[in-house]
Amino acid sequence: MIRINELSLPLDYEPALLRQAVLKRLGISDEELLELTLFKRSHDARRKTGGIHFVCIVDVFVRDEAAVLRRCADDRKIGVAPDMTYRPVATAPPLLKERPLVVGFGPGGVFAALLLAQMGFKPIVLERGRDVRRRTQDTWALWRKNTLTPESNVQFGEGGAGLFSDGKLYSQIKDPHFYGRKVMQEFVRAGAPPEILYKARPHIGTFRLTGVVAAMRQEILSLGGEVRFESRVTDLLIEGGRVEGVMLANGEVLHSRHVVLALGHSSRDTLRMLEKRRVYLEAKPFAVGFRIEHPQSLIDAARHGRYAGHPELGAADYKLVHHARNGRAVYSFCMCPGGTVVAATSEPQRVVTNGMSQYSRNERNANAGIVVAIDPERDFPGGPLAGLALQESLESKAYVLGGSNYCAPGQLVGDFLRGNASTQLGEVIPSYTPGVLLGDLSQALPTYAIEAMREALPVFGQQIRGFDRDDAVLTGVESRTSSPVRITRDAQSMQSLNVRGLFPCGEGAGYAGGILSAGVDGIRVAEAVARSLS
Repeated sequence: MIRINELSLPLDYEPALLRQAVLKRLGISDEELLELTLFKRSHDARRKTGGIHFVCIVDVFVRDEAAVLRRCADDRKIGVAPDMTYRPVATAPPLLKERPLVVGFGPGGVFAALLLAQMGFKPIVLERGRDVRRRTQDTWALWRKNTLTPESNVQFGEGGAGLFSDGKLYSQIKDPHFYGRKVMQEFVRAGAPPEILYKARPHIGTFRLTGVVAAMRQEILSLGGEVRFESRVTDLLIEGGRVEGVMLANGEVLHSRHVVLALGHSSRDTLRMLEKRRVYLEAKPFAVGFRIEHPQSLIDAARHGRYAGHPELGAADYKLVHHARNGRAVYSFCMCPGGTVVAATSEPQRVVTNGMSQYSRNERNANAGIVVAIDPERDFPGGPLAGLALQESLESKAYVLGGSNYCAPGQLVGDFLRGNASTQLGEVIPSYTPGVLLGDLSQALPTYAIEAMREALPVFGQQIRGFDRDDAVLTGVESRTSSPVRITRDAQSMQSLNVRGLFPCGEGAGYAGGILSAGVDGIRVAEAVARSLS
């Protein structure tokens, strides 16, 4: 198969034009082109006045590949396409003596369980939350009725924290084995739109993702696996430095010497249990900040110019970073075009914000986290779980600043920059439910974070005109950007440094940062478990 890189096409191209461009580039006739696949498509918006265009990567089969490659030898943008076929590393023995346990059913746990099931190992999944249907009902109860269910919410339940997000499926991780392609293909097989296979910045959206995750669960079940909801792990059974099983909240004990620990980043009680059991943990950097909202039309105009609103471009996004004078990095996080800010707490009397978009991305506002990086040695010394305590203190303070009823504290950007409390909204209406209580956010974060954000916002306004407009809305707090803890593992065996048979996995273990990277990590861990069991 031949790969053609950097093939330029207009926004409104027809499939026939893509075929013609390939024929011209390769110098072959139509009869010689046997098959064509669009592998990747992004858009180049650097010269908005001259025209935004697509930049494509195309894979093709031709009648005489060797002859075409010889003829195109001087074209560095044409070569042999890599083999991205996924091949299982093991197959379960006919008499399976032990079934692996997978704790957590977010992206890492889903893919660890799915791959183990596909290899015949019949995993047992233990998820503390509920299935997607009941979890959605519980989550809406917080958003509409101020009623929190601690074990079933934005953080806990089938699909993990990524279920109520933009459903972004891109990452900057190194992926030499093309596991990311396997993740995408499994999503499409489960009902995700096929376009995620070629769009440069694909997403699924919350409501479509729920159906996809449920379909993947059904495949695990059909292959002999089990998925047990409302099954919270409260203890590990460890003997002689090896895991022997787990204990559930109801007192049930499940024995296994292969346990995948695919916790979410909000499983604080489980992390404290791991510390008590002396599982090796270490603090890791994370970030805290606020959600910011603008009209989506403002972002579209800034990013796409006269092409704003073009159906092939969709809602525009952005990625911003600023290094403040006080040594802090301020950056945009989890940008959600045409989305909403959502209540994302999993604990009583705490407020946490996050962002969410549907597949259509057609809500009025754009939102993103504007967060400040913090470091354990500098900002929260005191052991591997000190970051948890910092998160909890900020979330408890946000609960009080928001009125102690799960409303979130908010402030207009102009007032935030001038140091004035906000009392009235402008044109930008915050999307967070249960609601936003305007006031002064300067007490919601550490002083160094407030200072860095006040410096960064006008700089971002120079990059995106109107970003620092007076009536843009800040909502607090964004505290669960990633896990503040790493359950450290050996790079080769993928097992805990001091507990054999325990396989930390995904975002909660400190080895991923989003749906795609967590899914890839789930595959890597599943392979390590399969090799150990074979």
